[in-house]
Amino acid sequence: MHKGHMCLLCFLWFLLFSSKLGRMPEDIDLLQGTWNVSALEVDGQKMPESVLGTAQIVIKGSRFTSTGMGAVYEGTIELDTSKKPKHLTMHFDAGPEKGNKNPGIYEMKNEKVRICLATRGNERPSGFATKPGSGFALETLTKSRPRKRAAAKTTTSPSGPATEFEGEWRMVSGVSNGVAMEESTVQWVKRKTIGDETTIYAGPQVMFKMKFTADSSKSPKTIDYVNTGGANKGKNQEGIYDIDGKILKVCMAAPGAQRPKEFESNAGDGRMFTVWERS
Repeated sequence: MHKGHMCLLCFLWFLLFSSKLGRMPEDIDLLQGTWNVSALEVDGQKMPESVLGTAQIVIKGSRFTSTGMGAVYEGTIELDTSKKPKHLTMHFDAGPEKGNKNPGIYEMKNEKVRICLATRGNERPSGFATKPGSGFALETLTKSRPRKRAAAKTTTSPSGPATEFEGEWRMVSGVSNGVAMEESTVQWVKRKTIGDETTIYAGPQVMFKMKFTADSSKSPKTIDYVNTGGANKGKNQEGIYDIDGKILKVCMAAPGAQRPKEFESNAGDGRMFTVWERS
């Protein structure tokens, strides 16, 4: 098999929430960015790292570009998350495979993507395995991270003094409009607070960004968002919160809706109830 074809096989961002809340990330969102090919098996044969070299796949929107192993392949990605395992289909519109499509399956975990793809024919793999003569390729993609710059030493954040929300939190659970987020999606979500600014990420993508004010003298404690970026940009939200040790609970009303009184989200209420753990 041509090395370039092996690379393009290397492919490859939770739920759709209430329109009042904006859109939380789908798998295609979580796939955005640059991915390194860290493992590849074709027709039952594992490929050595020396073959993989600097092979990468860059995903922007629904388009992908595969480079690093002798040729450049481009096209679009089609996902079907309703299937088990989840389906993906690669449609090639540039490069040696122009006009072809490859059906496959995928799974995402801990910022890694595992894919089993048919390199010929229309038979979609049913499991994450290959064998001689199958025409299947099994590969693992690992997120490529830019080098971190040394942070300047400061005693206060650029946006104000530190609060009890300061730092980075990973999501433990989430419920929106009564629908629980899948565990496979929760693991990608984190929030980072500096001063009076909080940003919520799904993988590398910013989903929500807001300035906030909190009042710990109320019962329950209250928090108010002024959304400055993401799906709810320009909208205000009212909520309640509680911090117990390393655990933070937040229940937010939909933009413009009345502040919740309880830490819960039920079908039709438009609320988002999330639990976070300090990293």
